[in-house]
Amino acid sequence: MTYELHCGDCLEYMATMPDNSVDLIATDGPYHRVKMNEAWDTRHKTANDFIAWLDTVLAQFQRILKPNGSLYMFASPRMAARVEMAIGERFNVLSQIVWAKHDGSGYGTGGHSKVCKEQLRSYFPQTERIIFAEHYGADNIAKGEAGYAAKCDELRGFVFEPLRAYIEGERVRAGVSKEDINEALGFRRMGGMAGRHYFSQSQWCLPTDEHYHKMRNCLSRLNHGGAYLQRPYEELRTEYEELRTEYEELRTEYEELRRPFNVSADVHYTDVWTYPTVQAYKGKHPCEKPEQMFVDILNASSRPGAVVFDPFMGSGTTGVACATVGERHFIGCDLDSKWVDRTRQRIEAVHAQPTLFEVAA
Repeated sequence: MTYELHCGDCLEYMATMPDNSVDLIATDGPYHRVKMNEAWDTRHKTANDFIAWLDTVLAQFQRILKPNGSLYMFASPRMAARVEMAIGERFNVLSQIVWAKHDGSGYGTGGHSKVCKEQLRSYFPQTERIIFAEHYGADNIAKGEAGYAAKCDELRGFVFEPLRAYIEGERVRAGVSKEDINEALGFRRMGGMAGRHYFSQSQWCLPTDEHYHKMRNCLSRLNHGGAYLQRPYEELRTEYEELRTEYEELRTEYEELRRPFNVSADVHYTDVWTYPTVQAYKGKHPCEKPEQMFVDILNASSRPGAVVFDPFMGSGTTGVACATVGERHFIGCDLDSKWVDRTRQRIEAVHAQPTLFEVAA
């Protein structure tokens, strides 16, 4: 993992960044008048001022984020709807994730128990929101307008065309219909399975040895003993395996162009997250988020070698997660040199930890 940290206004730094240079933006920016004792969260007098400023940030995000990149942006419950609308002007919003915070016991953060319930005029905020978004049209970059699955079918038809054309050509040469082939193979009740899989481009697959010889016999029988499909089946099988290797390589290239998204039952895969909050300690950032949350974001929405950007990095949890996951390049910005230094210390502390191989040695 490599990293670079910048102290200063992220808008000024982003103006120097190349177009389409970032794979993932994961950031916990100002919420607007939530942390009332922090200057960075009270600099805008009104919500409209805050949203106008946020749009200038989003304009830079739109420029620097790669076409298949992902955006995760935190928001307070009170401003989440407006933040989502602002993001939606420039990005395709995929999810508004709810982080249901708790202190590790599963029963809230503790703050709710101290508030005077009788004085509340709205429900106590026990959650935060994370807006998850992509570029508009991102999923068409690798797959075309017809859809990724259709694009893979098209690719499959292209790669395996020599074999398909041979089998189809022999059928046409014999003057035998697909319906006759279906009946010979016992597919008459299956809606023309042979036609779909043995003769068409999009869903083509190599016939089994048994079906290949049945087709050969069918063509010969219906054409009064002519010789058709004379290539040995093992020869076809060998050519098929070579072409399949080529197909898988091309399909992998297509996959690499798609926006990465990998979740499993072992991590949060719904839009409700229940990570515990970071408990108080000396020097804790007022908005510090749990490292595991960002580790899971990285694993879900980035690949090895990805450039990960956090323009409001605070104490650097995004960067620490990059160091933990590894094989990422982290770029972080913050206005306060204290937090830039703290981020560097945290990342270097992860780097200093021995690996499993070093421990075993």
